[in-house]
Amino acid sequence: MKIAIEQLRNNTIETSLAVINDLEQIAQNHPQYHWIIMDVLTTFIRENTIHVPQKEAKVRIDIQAALTVIARRDVNQDPENEQLDLSHADMRGVNLNRANLQQTNLYQANLAGANLTEANLAGAILSATNLEGANLYLANLEWAILSAANLKGANLKGANLHYASLYLADLQGAVLNDAVLDGANLREAKLSE
Repeated sequence: MKIAIEQLRNNTIETSLAVINDLEQIAQNHPQYHWIIMDVLTTFIRENTIHVPQKEAKVRIDIQAALTVIARRDVNQDPENEQLDLSHADMRGVNLNRANLQQTNLYQANLAGANLTEANLAGAILSATNLEGANLYLANLEWAILSAANLKGANLKGANLHYASLYLADLQGAVLNDAVLDGANLREAKLSE
């Protein structure tokens, strides 16, 4: 496992892809390593996306692969009261279609233009997260914290925002058709210019 972690840190994208694949297999076959591997992958993502130049909006293939492994993990193996940490990560344009990211810390992450169709973000921390132009069609955001989040032009059609906190969120131009907003905190949210 230590060798895999070292290879993930110091090698080419091709090597990283092979290591990520191996780590997923280990997590599936050896549940005792599941959370350690998820933590290694979230650290890898954060360390490799924090200093992405603003012009480069395309997510690296190894970052997408690591996110895909996290998104399809067996959440029943997650320890109680633990949280995946993808805070501050730059994941612009990433594909997280049907991802299971419930309870994930995405504080100040950049998910502009991301595909989060039918993603499970229940209870996720999305405070000050950039979701501008993101596709959150039918996403589950129940009890999610979206305080001061940028949701300009986001597609929230049919999204479940039941009891979500949208305090100070910017929803200008967001599509909210058929969204479930009962119990949502919309205090001081920007709904139009």
